[in-house]
Amino acid sequence: MVVKPGKDGQERPVAVLCSGGLDSAVLLAHQTRDARVHPVYVRAGLAWERREQRVLSRLLAAAPFVGRVEPLTRLDAPVRDLYTPAHWAVRGTPPAFDTPDSDVYLMGRNVTLLAKVGLLCAQRRIGVIALGPLAGNPFPDATPAFFDAMARALSLGLDRKIRIVSPFGRLTKADVIRLGVELRVPFALTLSCMGPSGDRHCGRCSKCRERLQAFDAAGVVDPAEYANDRLVRRSLGEGGRQEAGGG
Repeated sequence: MVVKPGKDGQERPVAVLCSGGLDSAVLLAHQTRDARVHPVYVRAGLAWERREQRVLSRLLAAAPFVGRVEPLTRLDAPVRDLYTPAHWAVRGTPPAFDTPDSDVYLMGRNVTLLAKVGLLCAQRRIGVIALGPLAGNPFPDATPAFFDAMARALSLGLDRKIRIVSPFGRLTKADVIRLGVELRVPFALTLSCMGPSGDRHCGRCSKCRERLQAFDAAGVVDPAEYANDRLVRRSLGEGGRQEAGGG
């Protein structure tokens, strides 16, 4: 899998939206090849964020990130005044294992993330924001048209030229995993789950299913631990999981 880096030189600063999930971990590693990377985590008040931040801190302290990225910046863009207390992302009751990807839609998610990170970029004179939507993403705020329009609005409103890039927009999750193997991303330190059980994946939500199926399609063993092995075994179509390898 080859995703060519840019040609702007090693000192090109880029803000990378990251969550500790496997897509953003691979995006971080990919961007370090030709840029000075500023990882950014935006807290919105969602149920899984405390565990995400703990996982992300461990990830950034490990190779290939330690010493190669700037310190993590944490920003706040709360949505609890807009999402009701009964919203699944606030309550921590994510869509179940076999539900469609469209069920995890969070209205305005990329609008609020990019507005907040855009202000950070204007203050720090960072000209590029990178984020990691993949091919087939069904959401209206993850399209090239939206990113182009948002970049124009941020550039106009902040009087700074800001580009928004999504380098993995034509890749599947399996493609991203293969790229992550090439970049030596420690997948065991990533978390792709909306209802984690301690530091383990729940094995019950649709994000866990998506991750499991992508590792299977990539032909790579998922090193993550899952609290619910029954659904994991069913997803893999095996009598049990293989021994997990390193990232």
